[in-house]
Amino acid sequence: MPRYFVQLEYKGSNYLGFQKQSNTKRTIQGHLEKALSKIANESVKTTCSGRTDSGVHATNQIVHFDTNSRRTIDSWVKGTNRYLPDDISVINLYKVNKDHHARFDAVKRTYKYLLKKSNNNTGLENEQCLLIRENIDAAAMHKAAQHLVGEKDFSSFRASGCQSNSAMREIFEVSVKTKGPYIIFSIVGNAFLLNMIRIIVGTLLEVGKKKITVKQFKDIIAAKKRSEAGKTVSPNGLYFIGPEYNDFQYIKNTVLIDELD
Repeated sequence: MPRYFVQLEYKGSNYLGFQKQSNTKRTIQGHLEKALSKIANESVKTTCSGRTDSGVHATNQIVHFDTNSRRTIDSWVKGTNRYLPDDISVINLYKVNKDHHARFDAVKRTYKYLLKKSNNNTGLENEQCLLIRENIDAAAMHKAAQHLVGEKDFSSFRASGCQSNSAMREIFEVSVKTKGPYIIFSIVGNAFLLNMIRIIVGTLLEVGKKKITVKQFKDIIAAKKRSEAGKTVSPNGLYFIGPEYNDFQYIKNTVLIDELD
């Protein structure tokens, strides 16, 4: 049975995460499978590269599905989008080898978190960034964040509901940059724990506000205790930029947050 990779973007504000749930229709996967099934004229099941939580956005989510239905790429894309809500969109679709796996073949995943320094409400950017009113030392945040790089036990940044068997993860790159009123946190890793990035950002903000030092941030990582880290920030500013694969390349969709970096 042929396999396809779907490249997807969505604003997660109105949804309870990517993964389909039995008690709600407000999931990305639920809408996508329903739309794909209408175009395929058969039931379609999907697997994503990274399950985003409630309220989290994605610019390049990759999802795979199998089907015997024959459609052109253009028909798949336009037809599926016709049945999707306006805040979910298929960017492209690729026919791949039947053993390619959207989740297990991903060697890297990139996330960004967008903050905005402002004394006023964000208006048009509501639910798309985290508003910060205090003065923030982004350079100190960047310096502290470098202690995340490497393969480590990230238990300090792991939500209590996390079901992963291990808290070991590898971080390849991390940065905190400023552009105008924006602060952009970027992180690239092999995989992430439940709420890991939101807890990291919440803790780095403590560094930026000079409530803890860079050395204390390093000690929080070593402590391997959730109670030592900062609060879990809102999902509003979190974006899944997409996975990377060794044997599959796609043209990344670029949106505002990428232009800011």
